[in-house]
Amino acid sequence: MHRLAGTVLAHRRLVLWLTLVIVAMAAALGFTAFGALQSGGQTDPAAESTVVEKSIEHDFGGRHDLVLVVRPVHGTVDAASVAAAGERLVAAVRRDPALQGVQAYWPGRTPGLAAPDHRAALVLAHGIGSDDQIDAAISRYHDFDPGLRINAGGRHGFSATAHKEIGRSLMFAELIAVPVILLLLLLVFGSVVSALLPLGVGTVAIFGTFAELAGLGRLVDVSTYAVNLTTALGLGLGIDYALLMVNRFRERLAAGDDVDHAVTHTMVTAGRTVAFSAATVAAALASLLVFPQYFLRSFAYAGVGVILIAAAAALVPLPAALAVLGTRLNRGRIRHAGLNSHRGSRWWRRQTQWVMAHPGRSLAAGLGLLAILAAPAIRVSFGTPDDRVLRSGTDARQAGDILRADFPRADSSALDLLVDGIHDPAASAALARDVAAVPGVRQVVTELGRYGADAGPAPAAELAAGRVRWWKVSTAFDPASNGAQAVVGALRRLDPPAGVTLRVGGDTAELVDVKHSVAIRSLIAAPIMVGTTFLLLFLLTGSVLQPLRALVSTLLSLLATLGIVTWAFQLGHLAGPLSFTPTATNLPMTVLLFCVVFGLSMDYEVFVIGRIRERLDLGDDPASAAVTGLARTGRLVSTAAALLAVTFAAFAVSSVSFLQMFGVGAAVAVLLDATVVRGLLLPSGLALLGRWAWFLPRWARPLHRRFGIAETSEPAPTPVSVGV
Repeated sequence: MHRLAGTVLAHRRLVLWLTLVIVAMAAALGFTAFGALQSGGQTDPAAESTVVEKSIEHDFGGRHDLVLVVRPVHGTVDAASVAAAGERLVAAVRRDPALQGVQAYWPGRTPGLAAPDHRAALVLAHGIGSDDQIDAAISRYHDFDPGLRINAGGRHGFSATAHKEIGRSLMFAELIAVPVILLLLLLVFGSVVSALLPLGVGTVAIFGTFAELAGLGRLVDVSTYAVNLTTALGLGLGIDYALLMVNRFRERLAAGDDVDHAVTHTMVTAGRTVAFSAATVAAALASLLVFPQYFLRSFAYAGVGVILIAAAAALVPLPAALAVLGTRLNRGRIRHAGLNSHRGSRWWRRQTQWVMAHPGRSLAAGLGLLAILAAPAIRVSFGTPDDRVLRSGTDARQAGDILRADFPRADSSALDLLVDGIHDPAASAALARDVAAVPGVRQVVTELGRYGADAGPAPAAELAAGRVRWWKVSTAFDPASNGAQAVVGALRRLDPPAGVTLRVGGDTAELVDVKHSVAIRSLIAAPIMVGTTFLLLFLLTGSVLQPLRALVSTLLSLLATLGIVTWAFQLGHLAGPLSFTPTATNLPMTVLLFCVVFGLSMDYEVFVIGRIRERLDLGDDPASAAVTGLARTGRLVSTAAALLAVTFAAFAVSSVSFLQMFGVGAAVAVLLDATVVRGLLLPSGLALLGRWAWFLPRWARPLHRRFGIAETSEPAPTPVSVGV
C-alpha cells in the first residue's frame, strides 16, 4: 500500500485522465451487454428433467413453451368473425420461423383447447428462435387483430414479460434511489464535492462490470438478472469504500498531516481495509460458481467483478482525486452536516460502554430479537418462479390466470414421461395403467390412448418416435404445489419392466431437480464460503475466536432475514402494500440473498474489527480498543448500511415479486447487521470473551506473523494473544 500510494501520488493527474478514458471505453462496451445476456438459467443441465427436455426437443420437436391465450372482444371463439380472425392468427404463427409444432383450436375446433364457456381458446407452439426473435413474435401477435385480446403465457411468455418488467423496475428503482442517495451523501459527507466521490466510484464499478458481462456473455451463458446485482452492489460498495477512505483522509487532515501524508496514511490503513473487505465479499460471492445453474453463476460473475472493480476504483483513482483536491474536498460545505470520525461518535461510545458493562443482558436481548424475527422461517417452502411473481394485469400473468382457471390440464403444465425400450403394446398399456394409478395422477396421454379419469382412445401417434415414447401426465395439483412434487417422486420410484427406462420431466420435475441440485451444491458452497472467510478474518485479527464469533453472528442474522422474507412474502403480510401474490419462497434468489448478505456482513465486520485491532496494536487494552474502535467506526458502518439499504429497498417498487423479496430482504439484513449485530452482539461477545477474544494458539503464531495483515501505518507489535 505504501508503494501504491507513492505511485498514485507521483502520477495523480495521469491516473485521473486514464480513469476517464477507461470508464468511457467500458461504458461503450458495457451498453452492448444487454444484448449478450440470457433469460432463464435456473435449471441444472445434468438433471433428469433437463435430459427429458433435450430428448423431447431432439425426438419430438420440443414441448409447447409458448401459449397464446386468445379471447374475443365480443362473442365466443366460435363466432364466425372470431373464428376467421383466429384462423388468420394460426396461419401467421405456423409461418413464423421462430416457432414450430403449432397446435390450435382453429380451424378444426380441437377438443380441450377452448375454455368451457368458449370465451377463450389456445394457440400452442414451441420456440426455436432466439429470445429476441420470440419476444418480437409475441409483440406482433399481441396486437394481431382488434377483435381479439391475446396474452402470451408459457415459458417464453413469462420470460418475455419478466424481461420487460425487470427493465422497467430497474429504471424506476434507480430513479428513486439515486436522488435519495445523493441527498443522504450530502448530509453524510457534509459537502458537495466530497458527496460526488462515492458516485464516481460506483459509476466506475458499474460501467466496468457491464463491460465484463458484455465480454463474458459472448463466451458463456450469463443471466440478465446480473444487471440488477451490478447496479445495486456497484452503487452500494462505492459508497461504503469511499466513505471509509474519505473519512480517514479527513481524519488525518484534522490531525495536522499534509495532503500527501494524509493520502499515504489513508491508503495504508483504510485502503488496506478496503482491499481486505473486497477479498472477503468476493470470496463469499465466488462460492456461487459451484452451482450448475448459470442463473446463480452469473451472480458470481457480476458480484465478484463489481466488488473488485469498486475496490480498485477506491484504491487508485479515489486517492488520486483526494490528492488533487486536498483541502478543497470540503468545498460546498453544508453547515451542521457530515461525519466527524476523528472525534468519534459519542452515541456509539456510550452505547458500547453500556453493552460491555452489561454483556449478558445485551447478548440475550440481541439473540432474543433475532430469534423472534427468525421464527417464521420454520414455515418456509421453497419454489421456483412462475407467472405469479408478476403483478396482475401483466401479459403473462393474465395468460397464467386464465390457464389455471379454464385449462387446468393444459399441455404446457403437464408432466412429461419419456419411456425408452418398450415395444409391446400390451406392456405399454400395462405401464400406462400403473402410471395412471399413482395417487394424484388424473390422466395419462400415450401413443395408444388415454388412461385415468378420461380413459379412451385418442389420436396421439406423434407421441412415438422410434423406440422412445412421450407420455403426458396431468395431475390433480397445481404444478408448483407439494402435491405435484410428490407425484414426481412417486413416478420416479415406479419399477418399469426389465430393459425399460422411465424419466420424468416438465415444470414440476424441474422444480424438484432445482431444489435437489441447490441443496447438494450448497453443501459444497457453504464450507468454501465459511472456510475462506475464517482464514481471511484470522489473518486480519490474529485470533481463532474472532472469526468464529463473526460467523455465528452472521448465521443468526441470516436466519432472521429468512424469517422476515418468509413472513413478508410467502405468508403474504406485505402483499397489500407491495401489490404481489404470495408464492413459495424463490430458492435461487434466496441463495443469492444469503451470499450477498453474508458478504456484506463480513464487509462491516472487517471495517469494525480492523479498527479495533489497530487500537490493540497501538497499545490499548481489549476493552478500550473495542470502545474506541466502535466509536470511530460505528456511525460509519450504520451510515454505510443505511445508504446501501436505500439502494436495495428501491427494488420494493418492482413489479416482479422475487426482486421485491431480494431488495427488502437485503435492506433489512444490512440494517440488522449494522445495529443488532454491530451494536449488541459484537461488543457483548468481546466483553464476555475478554482477552480470550484474541486467542492465538502457539502453533498458529508463525502463520499469522508470516501472512497476517494489520491496519496500521506503523510496524505492529506482536499480536495480543492468550494461551499456551
